[in-house]
Amino acid sequence: MNASIPQLFAETRAAVVGLGRSGVAAARLLLAAGARVRLIDQQDARCREVATMLEQGLDDVAGRVEIAAGPHHAGQFDGMDVAIMSPGVAVAKIRPFLPQANPPQVLAEMELASRFVQAPILAVTGTSGKTTTVTLAARMLEAAGKKVFLGGNIGTPLAEFVLSGETADVLVLEISSFQLQTCTTFHPRVGVFLNLAPNHLDYHADMEEYLQAKCMLFAQQTAADVAVVHASLRPLIEARGGLHASVRWFDEQAELSAGALLGAHNRANVQAAYLATSCFGVSKAQAQAAVDAFAPLPHRIQPVAEVKGVLFVNDSKATTPDAMAAAIRSMDRPVRLLAGGVFKGGDLTELTPLIREKVRQVALFGANRDVFEQAWQGVAPLSWDDTLEQAARRLFAEAQPGEAILLSPATASFDRYSSYTERGKDFMRVAALLEEEQA
Repeated sequence: MNASIPQLFAETRAAVVGLGRSGVAAARLLLAAGARVRLIDQQDARCREVATMLEQGLDDVAGRVEIAAGPHHAGQFDGMDVAIMSPGVAVAKIRPFLPQANPPQVLAEMELASRFVQAPILAVTGTSGKTTTVTLAARMLEAAGKKVFLGGNIGTPLAEFVLSGETADVLVLEISSFQLQTCTTFHPRVGVFLNLAPNHLDYHADMEEYLQAKCMLFAQQTAADVAVVHASLRPLIEARGGLHASVRWFDEQAELSAGALLGAHNRANVQAAYLATSCFGVSKAQAQAAVDAFAPLPHRIQPVAEVKGVLFVNDSKATTPDAMAAAIRSMDRPVRLLAGGVFKGGDLTELTPLIREKVRQVALFGANRDVFEQAWQGVAPLSWDDTLEQAARRLFAEAQPGEAILLSPATASFDRYSSYTERGKDFMRVAALLEEEQA
C-alpha cells in the first residue's frame, strides 16, 4: 500500500474505461488509494499488459485488479461503485450499459485526481486556445517565482502528478468538455473560459450539452474564487443565472503586447492568462517578460519555412471552422489555404466573407471534401487531392512571393493521420522537401 496516498477509495469497486495514459494513471491512483479496479478496454491484450504493469509496479495490489475487455456490455459495469472515463470515451456510449439500480458514479480522471490535491488550481477551458493559454499562464507564474505543475488534458495527467509526490504552488490545468462533463467536485481557484464555437458535436448531443459541460468549470466556485470569461460569452453565462465567483471579463484588447503570437485571438489568450495569474501575484512586468520570451507552440499558427518568398504556416491544431477563421485573420499576407479531413461540425458558410477577402485559393485533401465544396463553391478557386502533400504542392505551384500557404484544416485528422500532431509534422516535412528542391 502506498502510505503517502490518502485511502479515499478504500474497498471502492472502480471501473477504468479506456487505457490510454490518463486511464492508466487513474488505475494506479485508485489502487494506491485502496480501490479494487476493473480494467475495461476494447483490446484484451492492452488490458492484460496494463494489469501486469500495475501488479508489478505497485505494492499490495494482488487480487485487486481484474479485466473486462472487448466491446462494451452491461456485465462490465455490474457491481461497480465508480467508473472513471478516459477523455476519448463518450459518456453517452457507456450509459446504456450501466445498471439501472445503483449505477456507478461516472467521473473523469482529472476529477478523481483533484480530490487528492491541496494546491490551488488554475484551470482553462474553451473551444480553442487552451494549450497556448495554459502554457502562457505557467510561464507567467514561473516568472514570478512560483513552482508550477502544468498538465491535465495536455502532457501529464493530474493523477500522475499526485502519484509522483511532488509539490507545486499552483496547478495549471487544461481541461476539456469531455472531462468537465463528469466533474462533480472539481474546484479551481481560478477558472478561465476562453471561447465557444461548434465543436465535438460527434461527441456531445448538441451545443447546449457542450456549453453545459464547459460551465461545469465554475460549478463549485464560491465568491472567494475568480472566473475569467471572454466578454462574448456574457449573454450565455448571464442567461444561465450567472456565476458564484468574482467574474473578470476580457476580450482582444490586451493590456500586454502579444509578442510573437499572431492574431486577435492570441491577444485574447494573453489577456486571459494575465488576468488569471494576477490572482496569484503575477505583476504586469513579469507577465510581459514571459510573453516576450514565448514562441508559438507547435501546430498552432506556427511559421515553419519560407520558400521562394512563400511562407508555410502550420496550424494543424485548427480542428474547427472557428479556429480556421482565427488563423486566416491572423495572416498579414494573402492566403493559400489547405483544408480537409474529418469534419466535426460548424457552419463553414459563415467564413464566406473572410474567404473572399483573404484567401486566393483553397486546396482540399482527404475526407469530407463535399462539406467544403458545398459551402465555398464559387467563393474561391477550389481543388481536391487525396493527400496533403499533393494539395500543398498544388498550392505552391500557384503561390506568389509574399503569400502564405496555411494549413488550417478545420477538421479532425483521423482520416489520414493518428493525430493533428502527425498531420502537422507531415506538412512540415513537405515544406522542408520543397525548400530542398528549390535550393
